[in-house]
Amino acid sequence: MLDLTGKNALVTGIANNRSIAWGIAQQLHKAGANIGITYLPDDKGRFEKKVAELVEPLQPSLFVPCNVQNDAQVEETFATVKEQWGKLDILIHCLAFANKEDLTGHFVDTSRDGFATALDISAYSLVKLCAAAKPLMTEGGSIVTLTYLGGVRVIPNYNVMGIAKAALEMNVRYLAADLGVHNIRVNAISAGPIRTLASSAVGGILDMIHHVEQVAPLRRTVTQIEVGNAATFLCSDLSSGITGQILYVDAGYEVMGMSEAKG
Repeated sequence: MLDLTGKNALVTGIANNRSIAWGIAQQLHKAGANIGITYLPDDKGRFEKKVAELVEPLQPSLFVPCNVQNDAQVEETFATVKEQWGKLDILIHCLAFANKEDLTGHFVDTSRDGFATALDISAYSLVKLCAAAKPLMTEGGSIVTLTYLGGVRVIPNYNVMGIAKAALEMNVRYLAADLGVHNIRVNAISAGPIRTLASSAVGGILDMIHHVEQVAPLRRTVTQIEVGNAATFLCSDLSSGITGQILYVDAGYEVMGMSEAKG
């Protein structure tokens, strides 16, 4: 099917085996890519141990800490990529965060700090990582990020994360325009709701998933592997003419104009 042999792919955002980033990493590896993994460092090293054990079957040739709110650590991450790989072909951005109290109740109650945190980690981090990746994508490259329908429509309790995803989607377009001259493509996948560590913070996430299963044309939601397949396509030469786009992988839910379930 898809052949990514000889391609170096850096994957961010794996937290556990439910992470969409984990589904993407598996499919990139299956297609032959050389995998690098970043993890969020913490004082006790819990994330490092958990992620290292999970990704061991992928035999990553690079495993580094990267807190995207720490500019020095971002630069160090890509310095390591340059030292060990020499070039980068694929960057997967699966990073989003908002304070739990900002993902329930009324959006109007969002705090200034909560707003800034969500936009910084969920949207600005893509800009920062692209800037660091650009010099290493000497043969062109593909950058893929994750968004959600809540960035273009109001979804109950999604609140400030919807604002962050809207910003992220405009980042994709501006970055595609900036980087296209270097043959670097930037796209996003808008995945249907999947029960992950991040999504579990959103109030009513299970109701949202059940609703999609009733209303979406395919009468189900999607899996991490299905999103991984779409990301692998966007990282391959089969998508060489695609950039600046939002690809919906949501069992068709986005096209529906009514909210009630149909038999």
